[in-house]
Amino acid sequence: MTEIKQAIEKRARMAKKASAKLATLSTVIKNDALLKMASELERRKEEILNANMIDIETAKAKGVKKSYIDRLTLNDKRISDMAEGLRQTAALPDPIGTGDMYVKRPNGLEIRRVRVPFGVIGIIYEARPNVTVDAVALCLKSGNACVLRGGKEAINSNKQIVEILQNAAYSVGIPEGAIQFIDIIDRDAVIMMCKLRGIIDIIIPRGGAGLINRVVENSSVNVIETGTGICHEFVDKSANLEMALNIAINAKTSRPSVCNAMETLLIHKDIAEQFLPMVKTALEKRDVELRGCERCLKICPDMKAATEEDWATEYNDLILSIKIVDGVDSAIEHINKYNTEHSDSIITQDIMSAHKFLQEVDAAAVYVNASTRFTDGFEFGFGAEIGISTQKMHARGPMGLEALTTTKYLIYGEGQVR
Repeated sequence: MTEIKQAIEKRARMAKKASAKLATLSTVIKNDALLKMASELERRKEEILNANMIDIETAKAKGVKKSYIDRLTLNDKRISDMAEGLRQTAALPDPIGTGDMYVKRPNGLEIRRVRVPFGVIGIIYEARPNVTVDAVALCLKSGNACVLRGGKEAINSNKQIVEILQNAAYSVGIPEGAIQFIDIIDRDAVIMMCKLRGIIDIIIPRGGAGLINRVVENSSVNVIETGTGICHEFVDKSANLEMALNIAINAKTSRPSVCNAMETLLIHKDIAEQFLPMVKTALEKRDVELRGCERCLKICPDMKAATEEDWATEYNDLILSIKIVDGVDSAIEHINKYNTEHSDSIITQDIMSAHKFLQEVDAAAVYVNASTRFTDGFEFGFGAEIGISTQKMHARGPMGLEALTTTKYLIYGEGQVR
C-alpha cells in the first residue's frame, strides 16, 4: 500500500512541478500541442483500436451490460470526434490572463481581476476513454497540469491514448510531466489521490453516483462534483406530438448509456390517450422497456408497472419510466423531486408554460422543444467538456475552459499605504 501511495504522489508532484511553467506558456504553444495531439490520434488510431478491443473483450467476458460496453467502445468515428474536440479547443479563446474587472480606487490603486489556472487538476472517471482526451485538451488549454485516473475497464485504451498525447504535447513545448496517468487499478488509488491536498488543487469525479459519492466523502482536496443524469421530457397538452415523439426517440435511444439521455417521460393527462400509444409503439420497436404509472397501465395494460424506485433511477440503458401528470405544475413538482439537477425539457407551444418551466425547474440545463441530448460541451461550442456539473458553484452544466480557471487580483500602486 505504501508503494502505491508513493507512486501516485510521485506522479502528482511531477505534475505540480510542470504546472508552474505550463501556467505561463503562450497560447501558440498550447494550441500547437492540441493540434499535434489531434493529428497523432488519427495517425495512430489502429493502435488505439487494438488496445480498446482488449478492453472490450475483457469486459464482455465479465458479463457487463450492453450499455457499459457502449461507453467503453471506440471506433473510427469516435476517434475522429476526439480529434475534432482537440481542434475545436485549440480554436477557442485562451481564458488565461483575460480580465473581467478593472477599477481605479480614489486612492489611485488600479485593481484588475484576471483568470489564472488552478494548477493541478485530478480527474477520476470510469469507462469512457474519450474522457481522457477531453480532460487533457481542456486542462492544457487552460494552463493546468492533470493527473488522470480512468476506470480499470478501459486501462489499455487509456494507457495507449495517454502515451500518444504525452509524446505529441511534449514534442512541441508542453513541459514534461504535465500529463500524468495513474495506471494503478487498485480501488484505493482513488482515495489516495483525494488525499493529496497541497499537490492536487482540484478533484473532478466523472462517473456514476457510487464513484462521485466516494470521492466527495473521502476527499481533502476541493471537489467539483459532476452529477448523474435523471433527465426528463414533459409533453404538454399543446405540444406538437410529432415533434414530441421525435425528441423522445432521440433523447432515449440515440445513446442510452450517457448522462444526458432521458430517463423519465411525463405526459399531460389531456393528450395521454393519444400520445402514450404512439410513443409506446415507437420505443418498443427500438427495444426500449417501458415502465408506466397506474394511469399509463389503464391506457396500455401490457406495460410493466413503475415503482417508486424507477422515478429515482438513472438507467443508462434502454429502459424508460413514464408518468401521466395533471399539468405543468405537477410536472415541475415531479421533476424537482426526482431529478439530479442535470437536464430537463418541455415540449409545448404554450409560451406561458414554457416560461414557467424554464423559471421553476431546478436543473443545470432546461430546454424548450429540444432533446436533453444537447447537454454536452461539444454541442454547446466548448470544444470539449471536463464533465457536467450539477452543483451550484462557479461551474454548473457542461464545464469548458473557463470552469477550469480561478481568478487573481492584480493591484498597481504608486506607494500607497493604509
